[in-house]
Amino acid sequence: MKWNIEKIQKYAPHFSENKLWKKLGKMAKKAGVHTIYAVLLCYYVLNSPNVSTQDKAIIWGALGYFIFPLDLIPDAIPVVGFTDDLAALVYALRTIWVNVTPEIKQQAHEKLKMWFKDIDTDSIELF
Repeated sequence: MKWNIEKIQKYAPHFSENKLWKKLGKMAKKAGVHTIYAVLLCYYVLNSPNVSTQDKAIIWGALGYFIFPLDLIPDAIPVVGFTDDLAALVYALRTIWVNVTPEIKQQAHEKLKMWFKDIDTDSIELF
């Protein structure tokens, strides 16, 4: 699936903070470290000051797609179930990357350590 801003933003209504944390709690290990890192980066950018409404709308869409249970590749499919989610998240991150500060990366790394105990977060980058 090729992503564009309009396509990703249509999933924004599916975003809610409560649903996001619920899905993360249940699916973190299954989704994998890179997908969860992308989710966390988006989430922390969304909650940082001075982010434009346009960038927030893109993030809401990407996180809404992650939460949405009926996406292109069902999350229940082993190994590939989260590849479409990761693609949407990476697209969003590339679009809003100017907002990803070292502090946001650090917040995401700290949260990752809660789910992936033995991970070297310094080696995790998406691009």
